[in-house]
Amino acid sequence: MSTILRVVIVEDDIGVALINREFVSSHQGFTVVGVAHSGGEALELIGRLKPDVVLLDFYLPDFSGLEVLSRLSPELVSSMEVIAVTAARDVDSVRLARARGVRHYLVKPFMASALFERLEEVAQQIDTVRRSSRGRLLDQRSVDALIASTAERYAPPPKGLSEVTLQRVHLALQAAGTDVSAAELAELVGMSRVGVRRYLEHLVDIGRASLTPRYGGGRPENRYSAAS
Repeated sequence: MSTILRVVIVEDDIGVALINREFVSSHQGFTVVGVAHSGGEALELIGRLKPDVVLLDFYLPDFSGLEVLSRLSPELVSSMEVIAVTAARDVDSVRLARARGVRHYLVKPFMASALFERLEEVAQQIDTVRRSSRGRLLDQRSVDALIASTAERYAPPPKGLSEVTLQRVHLALQAAGTDVSAAELAELVGMSRVGVRRYLEHLVDIGRASLTPRYGGGRPENRYSAAS
């Protein structure tokens, strides 16, 4: 999609907000136009900027992200896509989020690939809406794409691997921009080569990375790159 979608991130933790900003900014179809660290800031930013997409945490210092949605006008909420990015996983929070128009829900911690999948889905949904607004009737597949909630599509890491560390390794691999060895990536993330290799092997297993042996004068060196 040629149109760049404008994103507001609502997250009280400054460090997490920076990481989420990196995740979103690494997707060529999106740009971050604002970051809010409280409910009040979120209301002001969203009302003023009218973004296409909001990454919304629920736990904020003044009032919840769900309260943010209830205080915004229904017209504004319906004009944007909301991706819940939160540690809240209780039934009441999920049901209330759904009732307030949230169709994309990521439970922290999550992999960068999971967020990228949500962004891809949102881009496709917004494209469908914009094309239908020009008079095109929707078929069943397009209706399903707009209405259906999304589900996780990635495998959790096996026992002994941390999901948070997996995010770090995956993000570093994507940021490298080229193929790297386990030793090179270990230096970038400040981990042992053996530890990083375990995470890289898992990323290869779930299709988030590719492995290419590089042959030289002796034993081939395994090179890893982020899956396209």
